[in-house]
Formats: sequence, C-alpha cells, structure tokens
Amino acid sequence: MPHDLYFPQDHLLALAQAAGTQLGLSPAHAQAIAQVVVAGQRDECHSHGLYRLLTVAQTIRAGKVRCDAVPVMTQRGRSIIRVDAQFGFSPLAFETGLPALVAAARENGLAALAINHCVHFTALWPEIEALTAHGLAALALTPSHAWVAPAGGKQPVFGTNPIAFGWPRPGPYPYVFDFATSAIARGDLELHRRAGTQLPAGCGVDAQGAPSRDPLEIMQGAMLTFGGHKGSALATMVELMAGALIGDWNSQQSLAHDAGAGAAPAHGELILAFDPVAFGNRPLPELQQMAESLFSSIEVQGARLPSQRRFAARERSAQAGIAVSAGLYAEIQALRSSP
Repeated sequence: MPHDLYFPQDHLLALAQAAGTQLGLSPAHAQAIAQVVVAGQRDECHSHGLYRLLTVAQTIRAGKVRCDAVPVMTQRGRSIIRVDAQFGFSPLAFETGLPALVAAARENGLAALAINHCVHFTALWPEIEALTAHGLAALALTPSHAWVAPAGGKQPVFGTNPIAFGWPRPGPYPYVFDFATSAIARGDLELHRRAGTQLPAGCGVDAQGAPSRDPLEIMQGAMLTFGGHKGSALATMVELMAGALIGDWNSQQSLAHDAGAGAAPAHGELILAFDPVAFGNRPLPELQQMAESLFSSIEVQGARLPSQRRFAARERSAQAGIAVSAGLYAEIQALRSSP
C-alpha cells in the first residue's frame, strides 16, 4: 500500500535544490524553484508541490527553457515594472521584480509587475503571499497552454488561466484565493491520470466533444471552464490582461511553441499590487478591521474562507513534518542522482 513519509522543510528544500542543480539549473533558479514547490508540498497543495519537479525535468529535457537565464528588470514610469525572464522559469523572475513592485506600490498606491517570456508551472498564491506580507493587496493573472474550450465550444482555446487575490490580515495568514478558471486545475488532472482515477463530472470532453471523466480522453479533447459562460469570460479576460496587454503570448501561442514536447507553458504574467493605506486614506489597522468584520460575517455562518485548509496543513507540517508519498519521494531522489 502507498504510504507517506514525513520530512522537515529544510530537508525537502535541500533535496529539491539538489534535484534542480542536477537537472542543469543555475543555483539561483534551483533555489527559487525549490522554495515554491516545497511551499506547495508543505500546504498539501499536491498539484503544485514536489510533483512539479517532474514538470521541470520534462521541460528541461525537451529544451524548452533556459536553465541559466538571468532575468532583466526595467521600469516604465513610476508604477510599471517589467521583468524579462529570458525564457527561464518564472520564480526567479518574480523574485527579481518583487522589491521594485513593493516600492512602487508604496510610492504610487498602485503598481504592476509584467513578467515576460517566462516558463510557468507554479501556483500563484506564493507570489500573492509575498505581497500581503508587505501589507499590500494583490491580484495575479496568467495564461498557460490552450487546454480549455470556451463555453459552448469543444476545441481548446484558453489555458487553465488562474486568478489569485490576496488581502493582508492581522496575524500570520492573509485572505487568499487562487483558482483556475477551468473546472479543475491541470495539475489535478495530471494527478488523476497518474493515479488512474476518474475526474468529477463536468471537467472536460473527449476528442468528439462528448462529456468524459477520463483524464486521458480529456487530454485528447478539451478541459472545460467552471461556471459555463462566466468562467469562459474570466478566462478570456486573463488571456487579454496577461497576454495582449503585456505584449506576450496567449495560451494558443504557448501551445504552438511547445510543439508537442509536453513542457511547461511559456508566456507572461501580470501582478498588480495595491497599497490599502493610499486607497483608503486611513491607517492599515482601521482598513483591516473593516475587512475582518466581513470575514467574521462569513465564518459565523460556518462557511470557510479560501486557503483555510492550506493554512491548517501548514500548521500540521510545522508540527509533524511535510508529508510526501513514498513513490514521489523516490522519483525526486532519482532526479537528484540522474546523469
């Protein structure tokens, strides 16, 4: 029977960084990637945890990423930060632009970070939490590969096109949501494929456009947006805001660039940072108290705020260690020792 192993965070950071280095990543890229995949594993966000190192490996072997790319940052005006990732992985590009984004949001109230030419495989919530830690509200958008059909259609046009938002709360954890505009995240679809399990109904169609719950059939057909036309409209917005607006590829162009290699998507990302004090013209604690009243009205009914499960998992991981399935741990160890 499959079973979990438990490790301290430092052990998994070292393992992930060693695997990345063995795969040919520069030390800076290996470290940045290790941080985000271990954070996903720690929070029991398995579709974006250590499993993603397998995506990193496939992308490197396919020759679809520059392992030693050095991101180049420029600034246009006072509030638009641009980072050209030079077709390297996205985490290092975000780290490069983060200090300037925070400073510009503080100065102007609102600032944008446009990351171009990045190879993207991560969740967005680590980036959002990096901004809420500075007392900022934040919004992030990114396309992916064209895997998702529009409402009423059956041919892939959109990526999974996640949207993430965060608000700084008192205490250790912010308010954060991060969800794909597809009915299921691509990483979750991959986990179902690996496990040989069916998807929930309404996630996709087969190559003939018939509803299917089989992950392999859906990979040959198309995923679907959540909420019908509403999810489809949001997915279109992401294509425009994080594609055309910042002068980068949309999901169809990303998939064409992949040319069947099965690598991580290559495109851009848009992150907006807002200073609540500048907008609200009040001290941050007063603005936070207004938000806390809203959150209390939600929770008093027994409803759950987004990310609460992740934060509970983070607490468990701090106490008991980070859980990793024995099979996945062996795969990561194999990456670490691969020639």
